[in-house]
Amino acid sequence: MWHPFTQMQEWEREDPLLIERGDGIYLYDIHGNKYLDGSSSIWVNLHGHRHRALDAAIQEQLGKIAHSTLLGAASPPSILLARELIKIAPKGLTRVFYSDNGATAVEVALKMAVQYWQQQSPPQKKKKSFIRLDAAYHGDTMGSMSVGGIARFHERFRPLLFSTIALDAPYCYRCPLDLRFPSCRTACLDPLEDVLSKRHERIAGVVIEPMVQAVAGMITQPPGYLSRVRALCLQYDVLLIADEVATGFGRTGTMFACNHERVTPDLLCVAKGLTGGYLPLAATLTTENIYEAFLGEPEKTFFHGHSYTGNALGCAAALANLEIFKKEKTLVHVRKRSGILKALLKPLAELPIVGDVRHCGMMAGIELVKNKETREPFPLSERMGHKIAADCRRRGLLIRPIGNIVVLVPPLAATELQLRKMSSILTKAVKSHARQIAMA
Repeated sequence: MWHPFTQMQEWEREDPLLIERGDGIYLYDIHGNKYLDGSSSIWVNLHGHRHRALDAAIQEQLGKIAHSTLLGAASPPSILLARELIKIAPKGLTRVFYSDNGATAVEVALKMAVQYWQQQSPPQKKKKSFIRLDAAYHGDTMGSMSVGGIARFHERFRPLLFSTIALDAPYCYRCPLDLRFPSCRTACLDPLEDVLSKRHERIAGVVIEPMVQAVAGMITQPPGYLSRVRALCLQYDVLLIADEVATGFGRTGTMFACNHERVTPDLLCVAKGLTGGYLPLAATLTTENIYEAFLGEPEKTFFHGHSYTGNALGCAAALANLEIFKKEKTLVHVRKRSGILKALLKPLAELPIVGDVRHCGMMAGIELVKNKETREPFPLSERMGHKIAADCRRRGLLIRPIGNIVVLVPPLAATELQLRKMSSILTKAVKSHARQIAMA
């Protein structure tokens, strides 16, 4: 096997981790070792592994049919799920287009945006560029990489990608302005307003991860940032594309991160938690206005799709996932546990190699620094995040760092006791390496 986002030479030197089964928020390897799933199996698992309702829904659907095409046809699970998604989505999103994963959901949104402007009366064919944030990550297909901004992931492929307008992300910890003053919040948006005022006639949309830029290192946006982006897009007649692949389905404490500031984007991309972490399924939600621009002559058709679009098993799992949210009052528990997690992580901020602790809902990032005063980062060659993750694994916690950012994304079902265990292991691992550095 060739593993994703993995340096195979390094992986082959280490003891391989082979996960055999899961139960609740625990994973078990082939040797019977038990681990807390501190990354929610890369941010997808919500209610724990082997949840009875999810298992039963898939088994029931399997007794009918596993998959049938949505190209010119439909299936009851896909219809029912679209109806449920519209009920819980930000008000005004009324149409659901299915795909397979987060990257394809973003691809769909980008293509819809460009074609939408072409099919206006009169056609606005100049509107084909996109504004993106630096350090953004939207997936690894060509379109989603084009609106991404993480050099080590995207730079070598840049010659293959379409050009975009990159703006600084609101990275408050690295911001040169004095964060105590409200002006900082507006200063983040000055470049966006400047570009839109001058070039809006050529811009199809602004692509943003609302509230939290996840792969960037769990960078949290200042209050009011998202709603101001929405206002600027409306002012300059530009579509807002919200990538909620990571933040959707309760991760930030509300069903969607856009709900925090009562924002309705023109296009909303969801995946990861859509099926509760069971099966690959994604969707792009949009407004009636955008949908109607594709009605009419055959050439107005949206020519995009995937073989497994709207897979019946995936839709059945997603329906069960949303039902669990209702029955188990998941969002109520997440909001309570979010406060607990924030308090548990607070002591980490005092450690000499921790520069910043960022948190939103059940998403947290701990930024490791070589010098706390100057905020100098560790050289990536030192693999500090990797070392701490390896230490956590030895102590029974599985996490996956992003460079110098230690990321903790527990399943939404994690109890207070389990959160305490996770934070305790993580704190011990960071303290251990801080001592080693001090003694060196």
